[in-house]
Amino acid sequence: MSNVILKEAFEVESKHGAFYTGGNVQWSTDGQYMFCQKYGTVSILSVKSGTVISYLGGSNSNEEEDTINTFIASNNDLNIITHHKSGLFKLWNWKDNKLIKLWKSIHKGPVVRIAHSIERNLMASGGSDGTVRLWNLQHHACTHNLKGVQGVISILVFHPNIEKELIFAAGDDIKIYGWNIKTGKEEITLSGHFSKVTSLSFLKDKDYLVSSGRDRVLILWNLSSGSSIRVLPVYEEIEDTFIIPKNMLLPFYNKDENAIHVAAAGEKGVVKIWEMKTGKEVYVQKNSIVSAAKETGSLSIIHLLYNDSSNNFAVVTVDHNIIIHSLETFDCLKQLVGYSDEILDVVYLGDNESHIAVATNSCDIKLYNISTMNCELLCGHTDIVLSLATTLANAYLLISSAKDNSIRVWLMDKETTKVSCIASATRHTAPVGSVAISQMSAKFFASVSQDSCLKLWNLSNNINFKDTCSLNVAHTTLAHQKDINSVNISPNDKLIATGSQDKTAKLWSADDLQLLGVFRGHRRGVWCVRFSPIDQVLLTSSADSTIKLWSLTELQCLKTLEGHESSVLKAEFLSRGMQIITASGDGLLKLWNIKTSECTCTLEQHESRVWTLAVSKNEKTIISGGSDSLLVIWKDVTEENKKKAAMKLEQLALEEQKLANLLKANKLTSALNIALKLERPFQVLKIVETILKENNCHFEETIRDLKPIYKEELLKCAVTWNVNSKNCQIAQVVMNALMMEMENLEFQTKLTSTLESVIPYTERHYIRITKLLQNLHILTYTLNRMKPRITSINVN
Repeated sequence: MSNVILKEAFEVESKHGAFYTGGNVQWSTDGQYMFCQKYGTVSILSVKSGTVISYLGGSNSNEEEDTINTFIASNNDLNIITHHKSGLFKLWNWKDNKLIKLWKSIHKGPVVRIAHSIERNLMASGGSDGTVRLWNLQHHACTHNLKGVQGVISILVFHPNIEKELIFAAGDDIKIYGWNIKTGKEEITLSGHFSKVTSLSFLKDKDYLVSSGRDRVLILWNLSSGSSIRVLPVYEEIEDTFIIPKNMLLPFYNKDENAIHVAAAGEKGVVKIWEMKTGKEVYVQKNSIVSAAKETGSLSIIHLLYNDSSNNFAVVTVDHNIIIHSLETFDCLKQLVGYSDEILDVVYLGDNESHIAVATNSCDIKLYNISTMNCELLCGHTDIVLSLATTLANAYLLISSAKDNSIRVWLMDKETTKVSCIASATRHTAPVGSVAISQMSAKFFASVSQDSCLKLWNLSNNINFKDTCSLNVAHTTLAHQKDINSVNISPNDKLIATGSQDKTAKLWSADDLQLLGVFRGHRRGVWCVRFSPIDQVLLTSSADSTIKLWSLTELQCLKTLEGHESSVLKAEFLSRGMQIITASGDGLLKLWNIKTSECTCTLEQHESRVWTLAVSKNEKTIISGGSDSLLVIWKDVTEENKKKAAMKLEQLALEEQKLANLLKANKLTSALNIALKLERPFQVLKIVETILKENNCHFEETIRDLKPIYKEELLKCAVTWNVNSKNCQIAQVVMNALMMEMENLEFQTKLTSTLESVIPYTERHYIRITKLLQNLHILTYTLNRMKPRITSINVN
């Protein structure tokens, strides 16, 4: 084996998190922003860039945050009103992320609906207690308590015509109530639905109202008479509607000026346009990328929003995706993925790995542009996508497998980067858990399934974006006794490896699926198998928390790597087969040195199981995804760290040379600054000693001229010197000089806390010096007493 290339450090470069997790969604009047409920916060989303520019509300990491129950955006695009768990209403200036006002809601229980009329300066709140309250926003006072609705308020909206002075609401009793906002009296009660009312749409200049419900009908009402004009069966549960403005260029043509066209969406996942007076279905969306609901009673589309300024409408799906269409042409303009569930697989795709395809516990594949993180949904599977595969032989080819027992082949257009399905087939009798494509030439691929079968498929040599191709199974074999979790094809396209829940991995010939060997040794199911890019070695990872390396020639275990405390779900080779990156069920990623069998790095970012890893061609980035719904992009910073270390050493050498020159020139003040910068306590000590000997009276001025950061470093040095009795005198002089610099409050706090820590040593020095002085006095006294008396002798 060649020398090991150590990749010592990885760092998180970016995370793709959620901006919408269900609940309320609104569009700003100018069409530039969307306001989406994310857990207990409101995300402010830029429609153009598809990125979140800010959040309203507390942080998700704070357990005591005042979470948001619901919200409403004003028509002037300035304010948002939110209701919180604490029972408070909060008025925000969302552009400045500034809280303007807050007041109590009075409702018994949470508020589930808010309506706002900026023209009237009124707000209405509907609670789970079945009451509707009107609020004067000038004084933030409740003016009326409107009763009549039974159960939780599901719909609450002001009539768009100010002259009408009406507000409408609906609840669990499936009736529509209308009150006069000045008197608070109930003026209208509309009965006609037999299930929950889901939306109300008004014709502004006329007395018409269109309502939808879960009873699969649209009803056109005359508000003047309070009666229904037409009950239109639509044969699906409708969740939202909007009335199309007059004189609008639409995919269909209708000369009747009195026609009332309503767009509706819900259970079937397509937008349909109905003419309410005649009861005709005039248009059905043909390019919908939203899958229909799988079960009766479940929904596919939960919101249908229209924006007048851009003449676009947005479809909000039950999978938390927002898809924007042009109303004139119904063309898809933008796809925004609000939330991803468990991330099951991720692969690089496209020229220079410009995109990543992600399988997210959904029947749609999410295709992200890495530079912008804009997303496109690839629809076709009818159940959860389980596995994705790409090949070095064709950067634009993608194969997916799913729980619907099918396999699909996708191809990206080189110019437009649009991805289309060019082939599909269903040959397995159970969910297809893993697929792999040949690497030298994209002529075949392999698939494994819960039906315990391994299949070898042929791919056409002339794959192109425009034509569809057929998929043919070349060989099929009953490969294992239990579910097969992983399949991989060797770099030379001659071998295939499989790993199964039966605790074994097997080696197969890629020509005819002849069994070449069985690898036994794991105590639990094998989750992942990978061929080494350079050696005849197979890697397996298992639910027994180990990684094993096997010889392909001798079919024996070469090494067992232990360190994970949970199932090792994914593993990939790095550095030309010299290292391994592994992901486990406890959310940890580990980097292994194969030569030493040691874990060189543990990466902690995920909160739960990490299902997938994708390594770029140049191995500079690694993408991981798991059950915490996060895509984490890891960046190799080894070279950057080496460059930083080299630059630091170079800078250190220059500073040391500069320090030596200053000491030689006897420029002690400048030398002191550099010595403190280099954190050299011994050199600082010698410089301070020299300054005190040469110019003791100016020492305090020297201390005063130091920068705060250097004063702190000098204080650290003094604390170090104070430990040694030989240097304690200088340490005390320095600390005394620093005590004179008390004007900086932050430095004063640090000085005070530091001085408390040096008191024990200072007391010890004081006691020692006191005893020494006492001994000196005793010695002096003794010497004085021992001096012989000299007497004078008089000699005559």
